[in-house]
Amino acid sequence: MVYLDHAATTPMHPAAIEAMTAALGSAGNASSLHTTGRAARRRIEESRELIAGRLGARPSEVIFTAGGTESDNLAVKGIYWARRDAQPGRRRIVTSRVEHHAVLDAVDWLVEHEGAQVSWLPTAADGSVSPAALREVLHSHDDVALVSVMWANNEVGTIMPTAELAAVAAEFGVPMHSDAIQAVGQLPVDFGASRLSAMSVTAHKFGGPPGIGALLLRRDVACVPLLHGGGQERDVRSGTPDVAGAVGMAAAARIAVDGLEANSARLRLLRNRLVEGVLAEIDGVRLNGARDPLRLPGNAHFTFGGCEGDALLMLLDANGIECSTGSACTAGVAQPSHVLIAMGADPASARGSLRLSLGHTSVDADVDAALRVLPAAVARARGAALAAAEPPGEGPCRDERRVDSSVAAARMVDAGHEVVGVHLALSTAPSTLRTGSRGCCSKEDASDARRSPMYSESRSMSGISPRSSTKT
Repeated sequence: MVYLDHAATTPMHPAAIEAMTAALGSAGNASSLHTTGRAARRRIEESRELIAGRLGARPSEVIFTAGGTESDNLAVKGIYWARRDAQPGRRRIVTSRVEHHAVLDAVDWLVEHEGAQVSWLPTAADGSVSPAALREVLHSHDDVALVSVMWANNEVGTIMPTAELAAVAAEFGVPMHSDAIQAVGQLPVDFGASRLSAMSVTAHKFGGPPGIGALLLRRDVACVPLLHGGGQERDVRSGTPDVAGAVGMAAAARIAVDGLEANSARLRLLRNRLVEGVLAEIDGVRLNGARDPLRLPGNAHFTFGGCEGDALLMLLDANGIECSTGSACTAGVAQPSHVLIAMGADPASARGSLRLSLGHTSVDADVDAALRVLPAAVARARGAALAAAEPPGEGPCRDERRVDSSVAAARMVDAGHEVVGVHLALSTAPSTLRTGSRGCCSKEDASDARRSPMYSESRSMSGISPRSSTKT
């Protein structure tokens, strides 16, 4: 299998596994005073110091958590509560509509249960937000308790102007939190220089274990805890610390940050080749998000006109390519990506999005495999979409009831359809792939569909020349 879903989680570095395995063999509660407890405490504090040093923070500013979601919730709720308690009139949160759901849902919870108000920063077409917009909101509202804007977007890879946003927030005396979960390991991250009040990170995004993360929290920023108990982690996050997890996270942080420059350059070259190949070989494709240098080096996010992302995902998976869609799924019903909707996409095109993300284990052969499989998979997914659109009893697919295209694709996979089952997708000529589908719908049907508004996005709109190696 070719793994192109590093933005979801990236494989652990061998050194992190080794360090964590060694720690798992040791007993001891880091809160205990005996010899074994003190040894556990020493491992925790050494890990805290290493992580702080690599991220430009003081050791006392590193609060260990169970991961990114907890870190985001702790920052958003905890800082909001503290500011509201100190100044009851401050009940407003300023954020963007492209945030991870760990932030968005925490904000929604505060609105529903705590009477918070929200000001939404406008989102540009590339997924960014501007310091000028933040300044305007803060100038208009003197009741803001917290600003929360991510460092880099998890779907489309757009890098936010974090330092500039934090400077504006500081000018108005408002604490700012940033979800930096996608940034660590791909971008230089310096918490101290950023002027942020709080920053969320998680280990499994940069080669550490899942289940552990941290909230970097300045000493002068008050934060009401979500959890109450033993008073660990500055009395902000109670609970017996995960010694092995912290050790694994620290080992991964050392490798990821120390090798950042070389790894980011390597990922950027791989990503550029992937993007150029997709845009050159497949019609009706748009690259979403900002261009270099304002894009994560390992991120490629596309909208494939005429496709359902879920259908394309299953077809790729059946041919050995693992990636993800830009959509969420609620109760089995596919929803368009909230990020793309915020960027101005219509729901139909937003549902046709796919994220291919590279990481520290990615190699040229992975890109080769993706470019070999994608054209045929897109053709099949477009055929499935046409089949789903056929009224019952009409057209070449008249024997099929009208079904969602992702269901149609699943049936192809489950039935061992020839393009999937024996991988004819890999040997189909590119000229055929660019003109139509080899499925139940004819080339003429696919060609007609390509002339529809669904296919009006041309490669020239992507902002990248298919032959350019510098513009992404």
